[in-house]
Amino acid sequence: MNSPKYEGVDQSGAWYSVLTPLIFLDRTKYFKDKTAVVYRDRRYSYEKFYENVMLQANAFLKRGLKREDKVSFVSRNRPEFLEAFFGVPFAAGVLVPINFRLSPKEMEYIINHSESRYVVVDEPFLSSLNEVRERIKAEIILLEDEENPTLKESDRKDVITYKELVRDGSPNKLPIPVEDEYSMITLYYTSGTTGLPKGVMHHHRGAFLNAMAEALEHQMSINSAYLWTLPMFHAAGWGFPWATVAVGATNVCLDKVDYPLIYQLIDREKVTHMCAAPTVYVNLVDHMKRNALKFKRKVHMVVAGAAPAPAVLRSVEEVGGEMSHVYGLTETYGPHSICEWRDEWNELPLEERARLKARQGIPYVGFEMDVFDPEGKPVPWDGKTIGEVVMRGHNVALGYYKNTEKTLESFRDGWFHSGDAAVVHPDGYIEIVDRFKDLINTGGEKVSSQLVEKTLMELDGVKAVAVYGTPDPKWGEVVTARIELKDGARLSAEEVIEFCKKRLAHFECPKIVEFGTIPMTATGKMQKYVLRREASKK
Repeated sequence: MNSPKYEGVDQSGAWYSVLTPLIFLDRTKYFKDKTAVVYRDRRYSYEKFYENVMLQANAFLKRGLKREDKVSFVSRNRPEFLEAFFGVPFAAGVLVPINFRLSPKEMEYIINHSESRYVVVDEPFLSSLNEVRERIKAEIILLEDEENPTLKESDRKDVITYKELVRDGSPNKLPIPVEDEYSMITLYYTSGTTGLPKGVMHHHRGAFLNAMAEALEHQMSINSAYLWTLPMFHAAGWGFPWATVAVGATNVCLDKVDYPLIYQLIDREKVTHMCAAPTVYVNLVDHMKRNALKFKRKVHMVVAGAAPAPAVLRSVEEVGGEMSHVYGLTETYGPHSICEWRDEWNELPLEERARLKARQGIPYVGFEMDVFDPEGKPVPWDGKTIGEVVMRGHNVALGYYKNTEKTLESFRDGWFHSGDAAVVHPDGYIEIVDRFKDLINTGGEKVSSQLVEKTLMELDGVKAVAVYGTPDPKWGEVVTARIELKDGARLSAEEVIEFCKKRLAHFECPKIVEFGTIPMTATGKMQKYVLRREASKK
């Protein structure tokens, strides 16, 4: 901490407080009777939440956790996982959330690469770790599912339970142990679509500021109720593990995506906010329409991962939802920009509103973002010139854990380089046209796969679309569309192509249309490289 050098200024440090989301926990004493967590048939207050955090933190300290030791969590959206976003760093440790959909070998890599000392594993996933247990260096702690037990006694061999862990803890208050705001608070691993996952180092300062920005941009308050449809293991939970506690919102924990249950919880718990990829909203709205259901109050739906197509936006509005489009990466703790919405746009026709809402928009308050050409200069605000999205600010990660080469490649010249291709519109709002690696070069023309995907999502019966380039001796590449249909829907390739011809330039229309499953990563990203590889073998 550097003291201000002004005459008469008290040098006691009263003007300084370390920026860390751990400071949010102390504020909960002012609303300790407020419901903090709802999970299945349980609910408990912020007073209990505080006690649980301290029990967890003290328990890890008692077991010898040292500063910056790592604690991995392989868990559904359970309360203990949410508490770990405070409990582990209160013990001066670093939380390593792991996607439970990963293969045992991938889990093994992350646990060992992060040098995790402990791994807390939710009961359904212990069998995955048992497959590679002899090669895991961390001690396993079993988070039991007492309501739905699935394990045999032999499966539990040589593991302690989470209940046994916290039984040795203490509810005594711990001081905030953060000495450096830029020390790690969490270590998140990217999904690794083409190689080994990279460990993204998040720091306390960034976590604090990102949480504050989420609360501000999405107008959260003590009266908010947040539904955990987004996995906590994904991209820092988009900042909401800390943002919800900062404002005293109720966390409605959901351990599986169950659309009838999601609707019931939204209705029963008066949910005000939720986050998800477009496909979750598509399926939720589909369930609601089939059952003639509508929301009884506005639900603020944060969407990212892909721009909401007009059909999705229309459907969400019809059932009473309000969609907010954000953009970011794991390297920016999730959302970094938002399509900041203006009231006057509500008077526009749906198609125009959808076009505007598809844009990734402007940076969150306090963050910076631009679009650079290959020479590192900002592109003109003409809505045409394509460049790379770059970001900087206190919410940008420190780099990749034990990976200097990739850190220097992506974090350079004072900016984080995203790899996303975008244009800037005359009002300054950016719009991503594709990942650079996914732009299709056909006959000398560059085609945005995302533009074609948005168009095809307007077709009745389409559930999901992946557009990519396949090799062609004449054109270099041709536009190819893999389409997943909704249950009971029927479409022909000819119908798809004719639909596109009426809406796209001729070179943007798919030349090849195939129907089937779209391969996905464990975090729900389309694996277009798999489709390209399959096409190259044909």
